[in-house]
Amino acid sequence: MEEDEFESSARLLPPAPEKATKPTADDKQVDRPFRVKLRGSVLVLVRLPNKRSVRAAIHQLSTTGGVIHFEKPLDEKLVVEVIFHIQKATIRGKAQMLFPMWATQGWMQPFRFVDLPQASRDSLDASLKAFLSGGEEAQAAAAGA
Repeated sequence: MEEDEFESSARLLPPAPEKATKPTADDKQVDRPFRVKLRGSVLVLVRLPNKRSVRAAIHQLSTTGGVIHFEKPLDEKLVVEVIFHIQKATIRGKAQMLFPMWATQGWMQPFRFVDLPQASRDSLDASLKAFLSGGEEAQAAAAGA
């Protein structure tokens, strides 16, 4: 008898409202630049505001920023100058450091470009596309070999 009572009371409840679905990647086009995982194959010189320099390795890179592997993290929101070679291009621009994440050996710290000349951005875009399509030859060129 208890089952009948439960079934009859369930029929009295109003139908559950449809849950709002989150927009998917198919719903709207996001104009986000592609990212290339360099895994430390490109070295970077990070020039601090006090004119000191720190050497590090770029872990991931796009035309809007990337992730650098540091021995010790830099302060969040610090604006630095980054200088690195990728393929035949030398990229030099201002970047803002974001919140660092602890890695097994050092720190992974994301950054975003805040002042990257358009010519450098175009050169970086071309180099990253060549890196993706070229396989091992492009990877050796990205490392400056």
